[in-house]
This record gives sequence, C-alpha cells and structure tokens, in this order.
Amino acid sequence: MRGFLAIVRRDLSLAVRQGMDSVMVVMFFVLACVLFPFGVGPEPNVLARIAAGVIWVAALLAAMLSLERLFQTDYEDGSLELLTLSPLALEVVVLAKIVAHWLTTGLPLIVASPLLAVLMNLDAAGYPYMVLALALGTPSLSLIGGVGAALILGSRRGGVLLSLLVLPLYIPVLIFGVSAVDAAIGGFEAKAQFLVLGGILLAALPLCPWAGAAALRQATE
Repeated sequence: MRGFLAIVRRDLSLAVRQGMDSVMVVMFFVLACVLFPFGVGPEPNVLARIAAGVIWVAALLAAMLSLERLFQTDYEDGSLELLTLSPLALEVVVLAKIVAHWLTTGLPLIVASPLLAVLMNLDAAGYPYMVLALALGTPSLSLIGGVGAALILGSRRGGVLLSLLVLPLYIPVLIFGVSAVDAAIGGFEAKAQFLVLGGILLAALPLCPWAGAAALRQATE
C-alpha cells in the first residue's frame, strides 16, 4: 500500500507541475458541450432531450485526451523499466497510475458536469443521477483506457491506434450511463443501469491492471 500511494502521489505531483493536461481535459469537456447549442439551436426541449448523451460523449472523449501519455513519459525517460524491476508488483503500479489519471481527469469532469447540465437544460431530477453515473463510469473509462495506453507503447501514431482500441470498449459504459439519466428523468427506476455500471467497474478493477501489466512487460522486453 505504501508503494501504491507513493506512485499515486508522484503522478499527482507531476500532473500539478505540468498542469496543462488536466486543464486541457476540462476545457475540451466544456467547449464540446458549449458548441452543441450553437449547432442544434437554443430550443430548450431539444437540448433537454440530448443533454445526457452530449455530456457523456464529451466526457468520454475528454478522458481519452491524456491517455496516450499515461505510460509514455515513463517509457521514454526509463522510469518504466525501473518500476518494472522494482519489488512492487507491476499490476499495482498500473493500478496506481490509473488512479492518478482518474483523479486528474475523471474527477474534474464529474465536478464540472452539473454546470454543463444546467447549460444543456437537463431536467433537475437528472442532476444527481448524472453525477452518480459519471462517478461509476469514469473509473471504468480510465481502467479500460489504461490497457489501451499500455498496448500502444512504442508504436507510431499511438493516438489513433488508442482510439480504435478503446472506443468500442467504452460503448457499454456510454449506453448505460446515458440510460440511467434518461430513466430518472422519465420517472423510471434506474437501479438496473447503475448495477450494470457497477458490475463493469468491478470487472475492470482486477482485469485491467493485470492486462495492462502484461502489455507493459512485453513493451519493456
């Protein structure tokens, strides 16, 4: 646990020093949502109908912006080889870096989502469900994206390849995240959607660090 927390603190301190990655993610999220009213018109009923989907798609794309650099910097400066040779299990290293990624990208998206929900004229009944769905869904996005980031190490045009790898796997999270909000707004029970989102997270939590560690070992050999 001490080594896990040390890696999380290290990545958080690096993110604070660089700063631009987290700001870029939030700015992209905000701008993507702000542009939709200009494209589809300011009609409140239209915006309310598409609000949940727009916010989720923007959050999904924003979370991908910094995935390519999740392991790339450590791979280039040799830190990844030292982490691979350290006594700490590589699966724990991968999980720690994914947690740091979520804290610097997923958490700011969750904080910004209520403001954008107001801008998109989302029904007030859907606000807590939107936040809860993002709280369950964004960790899964970071976990799945971490596997993709490990697989593209050393490849050319890694950003395009990363998108092709992870976007199909993001679709179930997107579907059930939007469905939970729409069900709550329509007066229906959203428990089933939240259970599915929780199940995806529980499945990804052990599987993704293991798969990411296997990809990192192959990349560093």
